[in-house]
Amino acid sequence: MASTDEYLRLDRQICFALNSASRAFGGVYRTLLKDLGLTYPQYLVMLVLWEATEDEGPLPVKRLGERLRLDSGTLSPLLKRLEANGLVRRERSAADERSVTVTLTDSGATLKDRAAGIPRRIAAATGFDLEEIESLRTRLEHLTTALDEWEKSSPAGD
Repeated sequence: MASTDEYLRLDRQICFALNSASRAFGGVYRTLLKDLGLTYPQYLVMLVLWEATEDEGPLPVKRLGERLRLDSGTLSPLLKRLEANGLVRRERSAADERSVTVTLTDSGATLKDRAAGIPRRIAAATGFDLEEIESLRTRLEHLTTALDEWEKSSPAGD
């Protein structure tokens, strides 16, 4: 059994391993998304909008933030930049002036075809087969849920 000191080693920290993997993914995405003119956070916004266009139509900014786990202070500049690049359009809801919806422009919708190969290239970069990728993604979703639940139930300062 490992000593307490052993568990305090950097290389034993799951958070560090996840952060390192995230940074490595960021580098791969930066390279692959360069031709699309997107940053990784912008790509995530576009993924949600491409999905929503098929299922829901215009998406309220609030719902977009919930899906991406981003607050409005982070999301607003992303949307502003995407709008300046002609990929999305933001509009106040006629039903509720406080609500802003986001819609893809024709250019934003067309970009989906150019982005279609990105997931395959990311998968290839991992060296994992599709079953391993799916298993890891599922386990990370379970981890996120468990951590969210812990945070909700944990008294402040614990």
